[in-house]
Amino acid sequence: MLRILTFNANGIRSAAKKGFFEWFKKQNADILCIQELKAQEADLSDELKALPGYHGFFHCALKKGYSGCGLWSRRAPDRVRIGFGDEEFDAEGRCVEADFGRLTVISAYFPSGSSSDERQLAKYRFLERFEPHLKALKDSGREVVLCGDVNIAHREIDIKNWKGNLDHSGFLPEERAWLDHLFDEMGWVDVFRSLDPRPERYTWWSQRGQARAKNVGWRIDYELATPGIAALAQSTDIYAAEKFSDHAPLWVDYAVDAGELK
Repeated sequence: MLRILTFNANGIRSAAKKGFFEWFKKQNADILCIQELKAQEADLSDELKALPGYHGFFHCALKKGYSGCGLWSRRAPDRVRIGFGDEEFDAEGRCVEADFGRLTVISAYFPSGSSSDERQLAKYRFLERFEPHLKALKDSGREVVLCGDVNIAHREIDIKNWKGNLDHSGFLPEERAWLDHLFDEMGWVDVFRSLDPRPERYTWWSQRGQARAKNVGWRIDYELATPGIAALAQSTDIYAAEKFSDHAPLWVDYAVDAGELK
């Protein structure tokens, strides 16, 4: 069994202080993807950079304290790519990819557009430019698992207050249509939703008011996969019992021998 776990840490050092890595050590995960490191690689302790038993790889933003992605794996990858070849978004630390045989795992942090109209336009640029990269990976015949904070809730079931957010970044028609296109036309699979059809399963809550306590949340963290590996997904869960971040970790178990990814 191959367990892949994804988590937006909203600051990896903050999440570490809140006990995330103590919890993680008990999860028997083969691959860990973290987004929003908010740190430079030099800021990370040796233990964080190389978790015991894992190989670590990072894409840090040029701007300090901003964005950034990491990927840790028990098995050393055959190949690692930092960024996806886009000058604007590679400067923001948006993507780490690792190849294990025919499987590619990506840790990606999609931009948020909630802070300004300018950042919303940047989000649309990212979606437009990242799509051909995903298409090329899939067309190459590789199986791919894209883990990350996509910053989009796909359907009404994925957001508590959907009526009140129809004109808010993260639930805009254009953003949701991008996911529709990814699933319906490009053939990718929302692995969590394929296994768990229940409502009120969220991965992010506003830090305002009592959003988390009342479970007024959004499901914006995903494992998106090509059909072959998606068909091997056996189980999934979101862990919200402890608060390591404003996001919750999500994982999927795939019926793949983690030691024999060929």
